[in-house]
Amino acid sequence: MKEKHISVLLEESISSLNLKDDSIIVDCTLGYGGHSSNILARIKKGFLFAFDQDSEAIRHSTDRLNAVGTNFTIIKSNFVHLKEKLRELDVDKVDGVLFDLGVSSPQLDDGERGFSYHEDARLDMRMDRDNPLSAYEVVNNYSKEELSRIFYKYGEDKFSNNIAKKIVEYRATKPIETTLELVEVIKTAVPMKFRIDKHPARQIFQAIRIEVNKELDVIEPALEQALSILKVGGRVAVITFHSLEDRLVKNFFKEKCAIDERLKGMPNIPKEYLPDFSLVVNKAISPSEEELENNPRARSAKLRVIERIK
Repeated sequence: MKEKHISVLLEESISSLNLKDDSIIVDCTLGYGGHSSNILARIKKGFLFAFDQDSEAIRHSTDRLNAVGTNFTIIKSNFVHLKEKLRELDVDKVDGVLFDLGVSSPQLDDGERGFSYHEDARLDMRMDRDNPLSAYEVVNNYSKEELSRIFYKYGEDKFSNNIAKKIVEYRATKPIETTLELVEVIKTAVPMKFRIDKHPARQIFQAIRIEVNKELDVIEPALEQALSILKVGGRVAVITFHSLEDRLVKNFFKEKCAIDERLKGMPNIPKEYLPDFSLVVNKAISPSEEELENNPRARSAKLRVIERIK
């Protein structure tokens, strides 16, 4: 299963980092090593630091990276601790940082992890299995108002309130313990005509997963840290998989590259007042038709890249 994992926007993201033989690179989302192994192969005199909070992914990727080179260190941590963990290793500046956000395909495909609405498993969805909060606690302990809020905010589901109501009604008789049990409850809250084009649980599972792993909460602080450790000419590349992530990254990058409104229109803006960063591409890069044919899961992926220019 893991060998079949296809890294999304692989060549585009690695090319965007503008790698050199001696580059110091951070892969904030190691996963099963697709991007990292390719980066490592291109920085023979450099060094790779890779973050992940999934012990199983780390075990698999360690072997994969060792087959390429030994100039790497894997850090078991959420990337929100990027700067702190690198400082512990006496690393203050790097040439590039890559983020491949969201859940990995092997995590989705491993039915026991509870990420999939197609496989029956105990409600889990934890990327870090040491995390005390799982999907089970969210589904069975959150109030109707809390559930409705996260379903709407993180899943953008129009039936959020009704689904939350049905969950609370169902769990009053017994806890909702498995993924397919939850799917059946969700189906009772969604009119039949809205189940034809897409699975009624897709957005709800996304919302629960984001809540369990605090996925959106950590993006901006991590990006802030990544930009702060970039050398001049260094780049941060971010792959997103849904509109909430992409909007957050897009707005964050836009703000970092913006010229002060009071200075716009001036013929010669002093260099010290110009932004420290510049967008490498103004519009997000999407997968090619060829990639989509080989990997349909890439259809919603977008790549955005920013560079430190001073």
